[in-house]
Amino acid sequence: MEQKIKCVVWDLDNTLWDGILTEGDDVQLRDGIIDIIKTLDERGILQSVASKNNFEDAYKKLEELGVAEYFLYPQINWNPKSEAVKKIAENINLGIDSFAFIDDSEFEREEVLTADKRIMVIDACDTDKILDDERFIPKFITEDTRNRRLMYIADSKRKQDEAEFTGDNTEFLRSLGMKLTIAPVTEHDLQRAYELTVRTHQLNSTGYTYSYDELKQFIASDNHIFLIAQLTDKYGDYGKIGLILVENTDTLRIKLLLMSCRVMSRGVGSAILIYLSKLKERLNKRMFAEFKTTDRNRIMYITYKIMGFDELEDNDGDVLLEYTSDGSKDFPDYFEVEDLTK
Repeated sequence: MEQKIKCVVWDLDNTLWDGILTEGDDVQLRDGIIDIIKTLDERGILQSVASKNNFEDAYKKLEELGVAEYFLYPQINWNPKSEAVKKIAENINLGIDSFAFIDDSEFEREEVLTADKRIMVIDACDTDKILDDERFIPKFITEDTRNRRLMYIADSKRKQDEAEFTGDNTEFLRSLGMKLTIAPVTEHDLQRAYELTVRTHQLNSTGYTYSYDELKQFIASDNHIFLIAQLTDKYGDYGKIGLILVENTDTLRIKLLLMSCRVMSRGVGSAILIYLSKLKERLNKRMFAEFKTTDRNRIMYITYKIMGFDELEDNDGDVLLEYTSDGSKDFPDYFEVEDLTK
């Protein structure tokens, strides 16, 4: 299956708009572009800009044209476009293989592609075709999908305030007023649950993907505990950001634990494992966790180890761990945890 595109990076001159801004042209959006921008946004596909222009002039023009709000972390400078795309990917924290770059210049497209062949490059004259390309069509459009850009805008404000915060990291986390809600997955959540499994690679313990129908069966299964996590703070709602699937037989076996990369630095993984450790105590069962090593999810393995899981076996990257920590763990004081499973 081809990688779905999660972010589109636009050139400006003769791509997003007709004309060249530095040559004094009265530039206007190309025909049909605003509809493409809005449709991509509704599909939850993020957008940004990589343009060789003066930042103040170009951004002012984007504001005048009424589209500046759609572009996250715009890179408008005279650096190579490949560096711009890479910086956008770092800021948004998405894999570069989920990026598409649109430019009218063959030179610029080749420069980006040569730097990283995983990036999809598109000639500006083919822009009208992308909405019909399967890579730009999500299987489902959920509430989280439609709000994705707004969530990233809120996250940008968080990052700015974090960079300016003078205390330590724990103090900053405490200042956020975070509330983590853990609830059983319902049919209403299924589309988002499916979306999380196919979109989340970095903070994913196994990388298992399930069909919509398979996920639906877990809701009614007596042998599975299927949970979804939501996070809010003083800046707003992160949305449904985590998914937990535990096989519940004579032991507990974590089959899937994943989280959106947007909560990587918030300690959500540790909090969820503390929740599961309390579940283990309540049910009085041994608890195991499956882990499948990929080139992206090392941080999940480290989280398991820090939280008291010991490795039992490793079959060529297929790892089995067991929770062996003694004593009850408490949630960090910077979280309010609401358990809706009881």
